[in-house]
Amino acid sequence: MKDGRLKRCLQLFGVFFKIGAFTFGGGLAMIPLIQREVVENRHWAEEQDIMDIVAIAESTPGPIAINSATFIGYQVAGFWGSFFATLGTVLPSFIIISLISMVLSAFEQNTYVQFAFAGIRAGVLALLVKAVYTMAKKCPKEWWAYGIAALAFVLATFIPNFHILLVIGICAVLGLIVSAVKAGKERTK
Repeated sequence: MKDGRLKRCLQLFGVFFKIGAFTFGGGLAMIPLIQREVVENRHWAEEQDIMDIVAIAESTPGPIAINSATFIGYQVAGFWGSFFATLGTVLPSFIIISLISMVLSAFEQNTYVQFAFAGIRAGVLALLVKAVYTMAKKCPKEWWAYGIAALAFVLATFIPNFHILLVIGICAVLGLIVSAVKAGKERTK
């Protein structure tokens, strides 16, 4: 790696390490910091580039901040740029979680810590219920959609060792069948 590219990679690592270390609230909270650092302070990208990168990062699998760092790093310094930008984004969380896990094991039998985790689990359950509610509002309001949802619930909940990918595959096939039947009925009208 040439000196200029190495310097850029180390700059990418530093910028994204700082963003990863001092941003709370998830990947979406990192976007304004990424925009400020990458567009305004470093001039590595234009405003429209950031908009495009965020759109791509949201539509690809994985956390938006990591995907954005990977795309920006690649744009600035190629493969190694994406490697160092991604590493800089992930490393602070990894370090913090590692430290917490070492301390947590010493306190896991503490009554207050157990109560705190019970509260956290209740909060997570509430978030999951909200996600189900939000998705249910967007689901088609037809009998077949509710039937597929019920089938998926039964398969995933009550059949031991039924692989979740099979549940998703079965639901996709059933959705395709219903769609084909509906399209056939509309053609015959």
